[in-house]
Amino acid sequence: MSTHTLLLPGPSAPATMPRRTGRLAALVRGRADDPAWIRPTLLGLLAVTAVLYLWDLGASGWANSFYSAAVQAGSVSWKAFFFGSSDAANSITVDKPPAALWVMALSVRIFGLHSWSVLAPQALEGVASVGLLYLTVRRTSGAVAGLIAGAVLALTPVAALMFRFNNPDALLVLLMVAGAYCVVRALEAGSTRWLALAGVLVGFGFLTKMLQALLVVPAFALTYLVAAPTPLRRRLWQLLLAGGALVAAAGWWIAIVSLIPARDRPYIGGSQHNSILELTLGYNGFGRLTGNETGSVGGGGPAGGNGGGMWGSTGWNRLFGTDMGGQISWLLPSALVLLVAGLWFTRTAIRTDRTRAALLLWGGWLLVTAAVFSYAKGIIHPYYTVALAPAIGGVIGIGATALWRLRDRLSATLLLSASVLVAAAWQFRLLDRTPAWLPWLRYGILTLGVAAALLLLVAAQLVARAALAVAGSALVVGLAGPAAYAASTAGQPHTGAIPSAGPAVAGAFGPGGRPAGGAGGFRGGFGGGGFGGGQAGGLGGAGGVGGAGGFGGAGGFGGAGGFGGRGGAGGLLNAGNPPAAVIAALKADAGKYTWVAAAVGSNTAAGYQLASRLPVMPIGGFNGSDPSPTLAQFQAYVAAGKIHYFIGGGGFGGQQGGSNASSAIASWVQSHFATVTIGGSTLYDLTQPTG
Repeated sequence: MSTHTLLLPGPSAPATMPRRTGRLAALVRGRADDPAWIRPTLLGLLAVTAVLYLWDLGASGWANSFYSAAVQAGSVSWKAFFFGSSDAANSITVDKPPAALWVMALSVRIFGLHSWSVLAPQALEGVASVGLLYLTVRRTSGAVAGLIAGAVLALTPVAALMFRFNNPDALLVLLMVAGAYCVVRALEAGSTRWLALAGVLVGFGFLTKMLQALLVVPAFALTYLVAAPTPLRRRLWQLLLAGGALVAAAGWWIAIVSLIPARDRPYIGGSQHNSILELTLGYNGFGRLTGNETGSVGGGGPAGGNGGGMWGSTGWNRLFGTDMGGQISWLLPSALVLLVAGLWFTRTAIRTDRTRAALLLWGGWLLVTAAVFSYAKGIIHPYYTVALAPAIGGVIGIGATALWRLRDRLSATLLLSASVLVAAAWQFRLLDRTPAWLPWLRYGILTLGVAAALLLLVAAQLVARAALAVAGSALVVGLAGPAAYAASTAGQPHTGAIPSAGPAVAGAFGPGGRPAGGAGGFRGGFGGGGFGGGQAGGLGGAGGVGGAGGFGGAGGFGGAGGFGGRGGAGGLLNAGNPPAAVIAALKADAGKYTWVAAAVGSNTAAGYQLASRLPVMPIGGFNGSDPSPTLAQFQAYVAAGKIHYFIGGGGFGGQQGGSNASSAIASWVQSHFATVTIGGSTLYDLTQPTG
């Protein structure tokens, strides 16, 4: 039998439409030519995924308050909805395009504002991603490969994190998987329509997280160019047409925002010149690669070694390090082994071989994205790696089932055995980074992995049931470690701007061995609640930036509470919990003001906005380093009676060449307005100048 025949199971023929009385049974049973256990297993996988992603979802509260505040704004103002504004009065946008916010804001408009209405859309997007990955892999490699791919995605720790969170990554992953599905459909008959639809989906991925969505484009284009069953000339113009669809889907919103005069729209957060193109190409674009991100906190430089700045060292092993390893790398070594093996065994197949095309699709996605994440010098967080999870799942499912069909060949069994042994050894290493957490698990995985790897060498000589038992053991080896981490992730709340999956890892990003933003936030990070100006708990503990003690005050870098830590006004990476008395004061006479308060930094403002449901101006955007508003603009707002209170002071502008406007505003307020103490918090009443 030829290699092509062994590796290329055709797509299952569609089952005959059942009669109405048998529809439920048909739904459970699945396709007539499938084994009876396939559809129930798929339904079970989706059910487990839903439980994992939805269980106790409300424990995370507002999760990333930065985005939750924008969702609240979009739920009461269609203008804020369209632009992705941080507040309903439309002073400034978030530093991302608004597609993910649109989904959440619509949910809030339907169900009201609470944690579940904000977070549940991402959980459902996760379940949809698992199901769609199954369907995509099944079309090229069969149902078993699809089930394996879906299980790998569902149980990847960083997926269990991000599909329970309100960052844009959940929608981004769903759109990229949907794009891959369309490419596979286009490959089947050289369909222009399906290929163009893939471009549209990637374009909307761009409106979710900008240039990161484009990392899948090289794999999509290469796969179609190599394997589509049409002449080369037709393939080329089809790809050009799909590229045009991508540009149109991504560009319509960019064009509208660019053409609207600045006076008629909010300031573009994350830019220094109120420009959506600057945000696209700079802060959220090439700046992520070079580290040249004006206004960001930290950036590229020698501090992190190898040009990674405060975001860690760059290099080929970055994804395996303490920051990212436990998030995504559990099956990454095995995926690389299976990718190489699969491409080797299909090297002599015909050009349109669908197994090789699928490996090019998912393998290209994996390699390009991994390379960018490994060497990017700008802002990069461990949770970004969720974009790798579908590709790893696809390669594992396709590669493992392909080699299993070739198990009568020694070379195939050796490579399959090696992939299992590598998975067991690497999981042992990852689990050894948390030695006090489930210490028995790593030894159990290693023992079972060695046994399964050895038995795979003789799988072709075993009876069918014994061979399937060996295959099942190998699957358990591959999924046990990430499943345990995923369950741990789902069992704890996550808040702040930099969440992390799994238990605490010694030596990971963040003091105390906890990657930033896990349960409790960046422990011991940039200080407690509040943003400075002498307000207790500001950036740098008591005193804040520019207050008593400055950066080093009582706590400084490493003060109690962390980024927005316990209560108070909040901080750089998380919102605090404002006292009820302060919220009552903001609500009093709120109808007289455009903004009931202003605060330096989006997260400080977000806490008050979410608690009051009223617009709070985030001066300087996320980092406090955007020139929005300028001092002159702020003074004009105050003179016109548009802002009631000012919260905090001192500011945190000027980072990486960003604006110092927030610091100038804070200093001006402190010099010209009276303080009021409400519920133990100090605010500035902008209606009471000191003369």
